[in-house]
Amino acid sequence: MEVATLEPFTPVKLTLDLTDEQFFQLCQNNRDLRFERTATGELIIMSPTGSDTGNRNGRLIQQLFNWTDRNDLGVAFDSSAGFKMPKGGNRSPDASWIQKARWDGLTEEQKQQFAPLCPDFVVELRSASDSLKELQDKMREYLENGVRLGWLIDRQNLRVEIYRPGQEVEIIESPGSLFGEDVLPGFVLDLGAILY
Repeated sequence: MEVATLEPFTPVKLTLDLTDEQFFQLCQNNRDLRFERTATGELIIMSPTGSDTGNRNGRLIQQLFNWTDRNDLGVAFDSSAGFKMPKGGNRSPDASWIQKARWDGLTEEQKQQFAPLCPDFVVELRSASDSLKELQDKMREYLENGVRLGWLIDRQNLRVEIYRPGQEVEIIESPGSLFGEDVLPGFVLDLGAILY
């Protein structure tokens, strides 16, 4: 299947001096936009994804949530959830998961805002307009902040990049499925409706 190639969308980047509360309020007041913030305070304004990417991301999230519902190991999140990274910045992976004990260790107030931690597991699904380099940089940032397993699903190149702490990035060409390893034991992501 041929994927349409669009020019990568360059997200708008501004440097603003915002407190955590101001950044949270900015996100709440502009729910139609997606915001992230780098560790250096750069505000990133991202466009909504196209409909096709939204559908594929929904299928990814559906599988992660179904697996999460069948066990009591943790909590899953969609792309609207933001996290305050331990080394600074605020990020919103396309899909993510946090081990139950870590989630339960947060206060109710922390859960209501941007949880002050990096998820154990993250997924970024590259849309036709995403810059591969920017997504790879974001995956490295997750690693620096403590993610235990990360998947960058690159539809344009029909491959997946797997990120693990202390290891080289593993690239798998045209995979049919991915396995959650010891982070998400028993989780198998069927890539049929996501990658192809």
